[in-house]
Amino acid sequence: MGKLQDKVAVITGGASGIGAATARLFISEGAKVVLVDLNEEKGKAFEEELKALNAEVLFVKANITSEEEVINVFKTAVETFGNVDVVFNNAGIGRVHPTHDLEYSEWRNTVNVDLDGVFLVAREAIREMLKSGGGSIINTASMYGWVGSPGSAAYNAAKGGVVNLTRSLALEYAEQNIRVNALCPGFIDTPIIPEESKQTLAAMTPMKRLGKAEEMAKAVVFMASDDSSFMTGNSIIVDGGYTAQ
Repeated sequence: MGKLQDKVAVITGGASGIGAATARLFISEGAKVVLVDLNEEKGKAFEEELKALNAEVLFVKANITSEEEVINVFKTAVETFGNVDVVFNNAGIGRVHPTHDLEYSEWRNTVNVDLDGVFLVAREAIREMLKSGGGSIINTASMYGWVGSPGSAAYNAAKGGVVNLTRSLALEYAEQNIRVNALCPGFIDTPIIPEESKQTLAAMTPMKRLGKAEEMAKAVVFMASDDSSFMTGNSIIVDGGYTAQ
């Protein structure tokens, strides 16, 4: 029996990077997985890859900033698998830009995806979990939800918002058996990081390497499973020591 045996999990940003690594690990732990991503080509290809391994998996294309599309994700998940037990609220974007040159439209886009989208997904997850008697939500924040970084004002503000949104939701729904925690990654070796930046970012990390998506996935499984049954409102920072400096 896996740690997530027969649990139904929704993973946003599930077609690549940390989301895809988590989907693989969830499936190995017995979960049924709904992959959510804006990239339909990658999402369908990953769905087929997992189905070839006899996984119970479904891909749903959605933009997490669209209330209608987020509602449809959960409607489809429940129609297909019966309920939702776990949500890895992982989709997000990031950019580095000097604040004095930052267009308001860029600020709004970053906050819209990285904070508003997280809210929309969490709200729909809670609505379903209230019907079924509980569940676990893991929001992807960032180590930059805890410390500042020049040129990342919008990203830092949004991720700091995710950290505190996580606390607020955890307190609000603790008695309803809905646990809400956050993953705060450091610099992780995923397609979002350009090759030319990887050496510099590794040098900035005390462990002198980038994290692996699989290492993040293990932390998510911990927060999703009964291994963390008395844990809610917390953030797990997995950053190779960066925020300890």
